[in-house]
Amino acid sequence: MKTAVVALGGNAIMRNNKDGIEKQFANVRKTARGILFLAKKYKTVVTHGNGPQVGNIMIQIESAIGHAYPVPLSVAVAESQGQLGYMIEQAIVNESGKTDVAGILTQVIVSKSDPAFRNPTKPIGPFYSKRQAEKLRRGGMHVKEDAGRGWRRVVPSPKPKQIVEAATIKKMLDSGIIVIAAGGGGIPVYKNGSKLVGIDAVIDKDLASACLAKSIGADLLIILTGVDNVYLDYGTKKQRALRQLTVKEANRYVNQFAEGSMKPKVQAAVAFAKTGGKALITSPEKLHAALSWNAGTWIVKE
Repeated sequence: MKTAVVALGGNAIMRNNKDGIEKQFANVRKTARGILFLAKKYKTVVTHGNGPQVGNIMIQIESAIGHAYPVPLSVAVAESQGQLGYMIEQAIVNESGKTDVAGILTQVIVSKSDPAFRNPTKPIGPFYSKRQAEKLRRGGMHVKEDAGRGWRRVVPSPKPKQIVEAATIKKMLDSGIIVIAAGGGGIPVYKNGSKLVGIDAVIDKDLASACLAKSIGADLLIILTGVDNVYLDYGTKKQRALRQLTVKEANRYVNQFAEGSMKPKVQAAVAFAKTGGKALITSPEKLHAALSWNAGTWIVKE
């Protein structure tokens, strides 16, 4: 049986800031049906974003300053992996009646010399007023204005280099287990000699998913997002869907896509397709049709 990695966007689980735990469970249950359809044909790894959830965790941490011990971002990412892994695992078990589903806390190695550490750009956590932001900046925190909505903490987003638990994940797959892994792009760590050390960063979950897919020899990388296809001139009258692209064609278009939105998804798909696998970008609702090549955007080597 072939192997597939399917990456769920964090916003597919928490679609707006008002979605509490019960609503998130309901959203995950809908997605679980598509995962089970996929698992009939492939050994399946589920990865997921965590942007809204880890932001909520950071709000809780920062609100508790002076009342509870501080938690670094790497640990907050681990917390979000546990939270979302539990939701996804329970949803799949309840939908299928099977218990061969397991989440694994996943560490992802990055380079401490990655240029991203010199230029933090990824916004996380709550919004602050300019006065609050100045105080936080004096305390050593990197803060930037975010699209006119206020000031936010920004952290580095280094490239994933290696999935620490890749061999374990492959063994689980070969045992018939649906695996939930690399949540939120993985817990960012770097090597200090032979030791692993957590570092404050947020790894792009699509790039981490591509790294994982390559590491375990997957045949297919699926990136689920809020649109059915990759579009050129998205949101304009000239908008048009792209149905199948070679790596060369995708690289030609990649700079037309938005940073932090479609661009990293296409970059992740290209990175995986270069290895000879196939990549698919589509919505959860179109997954069934897309697997029959009747929907979505496919990216292949040539």
